[in-house]
Amino acid sequence: MPEPLVFLPGMMSDARLFGPQIGALSSETAIMAAPITRGERIEEIASSLLDVLPARFALAGACMGGAVAMEIVRRAPDRVTRLALISTNALADTPQEAAAREPQIVRVRAGRLAEVMDEALPPDALAPGPAQRHVRELKREMAVSLGPETFVRQSRALQRRRDQQRMLSQSRMPILVMCGVHDPIRPVKRQRVMAELIPDAELCVLDKSGHVPTLEQPEAATKALRGWMQRPLMLHADFCSNEKEGRSATVRP
Repeated sequence: MPEPLVFLPGMMSDARLFGPQIGALSSETAIMAAPITRGERIEEIASSLLDVLPARFALAGACMGGAVAMEIVRRAPDRVTRLALISTNALADTPQEAAAREPQIVRVRAGRLAEVMDEALPPDALAPGPAQRHVRELKREMAVSLGPETFVRQSRALQRRRDQQRMLSQSRMPILVMCGVHDPIRPVKRQRVMAELIPDAELCVLDKSGHVPTLEQPEAATKALRGWMQRPLMLHADFCSNEKEGRSATVRP
């Protein structure tokens, strides 16, 4: 059996973000969805998770979950066998980005969490189509269930997160970078730049997805994750085509 697979959801999200993948892959390997809701620093969240995660595991993080995943790899590279980064960012917040979180925090503390979350994931951050409404409603539902204090803690953690580009450039494990063509928050161009930092990284672009590929294109996202889980640890993959020294693909269901 493959190593256990740990999912880390994005900001103000829970295991429902990976619902389709958990359902499809749970018959193939042990799966765990770990919360990233405690702590006001990415380092603190990563440290607390390492206390409860398996001895060795595959790790997939979406959005903020990707930031936590990268910190886990930085702290314990011997425990992580492979890494999947979904719609995430290896850079630290710029001063402007960190400052922009402050008015959001004020509004959330004033009882406007749902409104702030709707603005954070506008319709044009998702691919056009019938899935758009469902994804936004589920994201709002997850956020409301987690509550305003979680939003504040996670915002503080993102403001203070470190740049992980050097760590990625030194990684020696199968790494999948997944994103959506229609994502203006984490555009394909930036995802490609991140993938190019990583030796033999796999860049999989979902052509009918935006910022939330696991829910917008669940079958295509699952296919990419299954292929990544099947890659041997010598960084060879055959489920995407070659591009330069790494590999890249657009996945179409």
